Amino acid sequence: MGFMNRLLVCATIESETKEEMVKSMEKAKEEGADLVELSMDSISLSDAEVLFKQRALPAIVSFRSEKKSRKGDLKHKSLQILRLAIELNVEFVEIDFELASDVINELMQKRENSKIIVSSYVKSGICCKETLGNLLVGLQSTGADIVKVVTEVAYITDIAPVFHVLTHSQVPVIVRAVGDRGLISQLLGPKYGAFMVCGSLGGQSIPGLPPLLSIKNVYKLDNVDVDTKVFGVVSNPVGHSKGPLLHNPAFRYCGFNGIYVPLLVDNLKEFLRVYSCKDFAGFSIGLPHKEAAAACCDEVDPLAKSIGAVNTIVRRPADGKLVGYNTDCDACITAIEDALQERQNSKGEVQNGSPIAGRLFVLVGAGGAGRALAFGAKSKGARVVIFNRNFERAESLARAVSGEALPIEQLDTFSPQNGMILANCSAIGMEPDVHLTPVSKENLRSYDLVFDAVYTPRNTRLLQEAAEVGVTVVSGVEMFIRQALGQFKLFTNGLAPEDFMRKVVLEQF
Repeated sequence: MGFMNRLLVCATIESETKEEMVKSMEKAKEEGADLVELSMDSISLSDAEVLFKQRALPAIVSFRSEKKSRKGDLKHKSLQILRLAIELNVEFVEIDFELASDVINELMQKRENSKIIVSSYVKSGICCKETLGNLLVGLQSTGADIVKVVTEVAYITDIAPVFHVLTHSQVPVIVRAVGDRGLISQLLGPKYGAFMVCGSLGGQSIPGLPPLLSIKNVYKLDNVDVDTKVFGVVSNPVGHSKGPLLHNPAFRYCGFNGIYVPLLVDNLKEFLRVYSCKDFAGFSIGLPHKEAAAACCDEVDPLAKSIGAVNTIVRRPADGKLVGYNTDCDACITAIEDALQERQNSKGEVQNGSPIAGRLFVLVGAGGAGRALAFGAKSKGARVVIFNRNFERAESLARAVSGEALPIEQLDTFSPQNGMILANCSAIGMEPDVHLTPVSKENLRSYDLVFDAVYTPRNTRLLQEAAEVGVTVVSGVEMFIRQALGQFKLFTNGLAPEDFMRKVVLEQF
């Protein structure tokens, strides 16, 4: 295989039987994999021979690299299978670093076209540039065609040394960071010179591995190069984010060399310190980091500063400084205003100024998005009442917007007047808790409009029940589109393919 000519996408397969492996190989081929890694720990020698002869794709033959000790029968079996793979001209044969000195010369002499990979597994907590650099020297000294490093990571910042390995290896290198926070080792690997990325089959969730279909269809990693700018959604959790489904196609549509990835971040300040190079160019900030983000920026836009929450950080190209913005506020308020204006127009009503003015604005949630709505509603002349599980947070926000805070237990029965606006900026109703709603169906009749910032699912129980009783509804999807447009403009210095982005969201969500 001309494996250095283009990016290879490898499906990792760990099946217990030959039959399962055959099915998985066929599925990997359907999903666009270029090759498969066959972990052979549970496969007999006779079954291995059948697999090698009937493989549907080029293959890497390996044993799980975290199994460091191979004594007795296990070591004997693994060597038998590796020798068989060489004999049958399997494309790649992987040897653990600890075994390499015993067998690499033999396998090198016997091979025809097979490439030899020597691999090592690094435990969590010892992943640093020095450790990996020394390991890389040792791996390269074996004379292997390719070296492979698999490392456990406890934090997303642990992956930075992995990128260092990619850029400093003298031979082709495969890297993989294991765990939920390891995903960018694959998604950003091609930027740092990786010739191969690993993915998981559809229906299988392997921490640290993106699904094969997303590699091909969402991220299109074969387009990523050293000049690609990195953007992403910084959140915890982050798996629910739809941002990559929107921003990546939009970058390609505009001809902008960027990639947008999920970033599972525990400590925002440390993340920004470690990934401080100019190529990490911008971030969407999600829960629970929106309020802490302001303190991590060199400068904060006046609106975001007044709100006390940042949902967008951009690294200014001229000087590398981090600038914080808030696109949530305008996105939410304009979506609500437009829906109310349409409602009034349908009734033949005419109103000067904002349709929010003078209304009672009932807000659920006092986090970053809640703060944006509270300040936005106040600026439009609404009276703001805030409910939050943490009553002290509700009180603090209420003071900031000259509003009122009430205990969350009173929310469902709160109905001092008709024509109110309800805005849910909490996580109530978000997947997987889709059965939850902040206000019962019967008590929604007091509202003219209900807005739900939750967009997974697209049509929450709150929105369904509000529509059923005749209330105008605004989905979190609409807010998502508008705030994403604002972010995209900041990321790309003004590009904004609104019609295209709206079409993508409505098709994908």
